[in-house]
Amino acid sequence: MIRSRFWRSLGIFFGCLISSSSINLFLLPNHLLSGGLAGISIIVYFLTGLPVGVQTLVYNIPLFLAAYKTLGRKYTEGVVFSTVLFSVGLDATHFLNGFALVPDPMLAAIFGGVFNGLGYGLLFRLDGSSGGLDIVAAILRKYYSFNMGGVIFTFNCVIMAVSACMFGIMPAMYTLISMFICATVTDKVVAGFVHRKVLFLISDRAEPIAEAIIHEIGRGVTYIEGEGAFTHHAKRVLFVVVNLTQIARIKRITDQFDPQAFMIVLDANEVMGRGFTLPGVKIEKMLRERAAEQVRKKEAAGSD
Repeated sequence: MIRSRFWRSLGIFFGCLISSSSINLFLLPNHLLSGGLAGISIIVYFLTGLPVGVQTLVYNIPLFLAAYKTLGRKYTEGVVFSTVLFSVGLDATHFLNGFALVPDPMLAAIFGGVFNGLGYGLLFRLDGSSGGLDIVAAILRKYYSFNMGGVIFTFNCVIMAVSACMFGIMPAMYTLISMFICATVTDKVVAGFVHRKVLFLISDRAEPIAEAIIHEIGRGVTYIEGEGAFTHHAKRVLFVVVNLTQIARIKRITDQFDPQAFMIVLDANEVMGRGFTLPGVKIEKMLRERAAEQVRKKEAAGSD
């Protein structure tokens, strides 16, 4: 338990560090904004020079209190931890603002969005939060069933409108590009980059197809009992999760036994469990256990 908490805290720390470094290295030198309360803090920074991190933390304090009253202590503790790290990181990495590695606003928007998304994705993947609009959205979702993504998008649109009025339309458009890339990368990191394929197969010869998949490809197969809505005939549906390169082999196996089989292949963003994130069962061992089970059944039948 202590070890898992340590690695989670370390991951949240690096997520906050990546996001805060991205803001100071790519966005601020090109007068671009971030989303949420950090975006409001950056607007005030451009006008007054007040530290972005300090502002972000101060703006979050009333939201911490609201979260404690409405969402509970456990949620608030997690939000405070990650928000403080993020706010400290914004000011601790402020020196990166002077490097201005990417003077082109479009490239800055792209790279800023990518690295900001990586940081936020790591943060959200570990059940962390950057505070700010996340808290507002969570409270509104609890009482009014609003979609969190819609709430955050609406607030960010307001920030973009203010930015366009104060600094011009071009920085606001570049910021919008950066936010879109950030959201896309965040979703990819949270969902996982390792993609698998989910296969549903309906056939009258489901058993031999399943046996061939197990023996030749080494993937587990699950039977799902189904029924044809028109014929009302019982059907066995095969459920298999495989790598992309194994789809062609399964098609070949299926054609050998039943060329008329019905097959659906879907994307799976992240697969956890035996054979993927856990060690798989060796086919040889499984066959030996199955043979031993059959021998026991025959011996039991003979004794009867």
